[in-house]
Amino acid sequence: MKFGLMVIGDEILSGRRRDTHVDWFRKILQEYGFSLGWVQILPDDPELLVRQLKQSMAAGERVFSCGGIGATPDDHTRQCAAKAADVPLVRHPEAAALIEKQFPHSARPHRIRMADLPEGSRLIPNPVNNVPGFSINQHYFMPGFPDMSHPMGQWVLRRYYEPDTHPEQELSLRVYGASENELMPILEKMSRDWPQLKLFSLPRMGEASFVELGFVGSEGVEEAFQALKEELLQAKFSFVVSPLSESSGNADRS
Repeated sequence: MKFGLMVIGDEILSGRRRDTHVDWFRKILQEYGFSLGWVQILPDDPELLVRQLKQSMAAGERVFSCGGIGATPDDHTRQCAAKAADVPLVRHPEAAALIEKQFPHSARPHRIRMADLPEGSRLIPNPVNNVPGFSINQHYFMPGFPDMSHPMGQWVLRRYYEPDTHPEQELSLRVYGASENELMPILEKMSRDWPQLKLFSLPRMGEASFVELGFVGSEGVEEAFQALKEELLQAKFSFVVSPLSESSGNADRS
């Protein structure tokens, strides 16, 4: 199962803030046997946000979104999510009650706006300040603050998803003394023989130059990886199996 991730905020694109969401969501998804399928870092641009959200909702994708759900004029995500889902923005009574309880003397007139959510939204509890996020169409909207969004994302996974007991597997090796161009016939053969798997080739330049080759997939990865090693041995290329592949019982050095 793959998830998308949208990180929303001009401050990320300008460099005023450093993103920490990508690495965190990648790691937590892997713990559940899932993977991060794609990432978008988007500005606080309503037209662009609506367009991107419409696209991912129409595709039925599962998406985490961090940022832009506050009450200030530069926060557009709640409104854009409603437009993308083609529903009105309405006052969510439970969200409003939580905000008024948390801020009894300052909820109105500004903070209460964070309870205006796309109609039909479900709430995502916020363990830091009790101002909830929300979900609609398998899109999970949370604040941009990592100390809020990360436990909220973990709650979503616990609440709505069972861990995958058969996650994707990745096996790779490093080929030394060869270029991608020289390896092309083997890469093309592997692509033809194992079309259900994702073959990757990652060259690294420097004092210890090598090309990292490997497969990612759910079934047949070990067989494909063995076939790759045999092709490299037959062509007399020198390679070393990557450490993670060694821990999976595929240690080899040739």
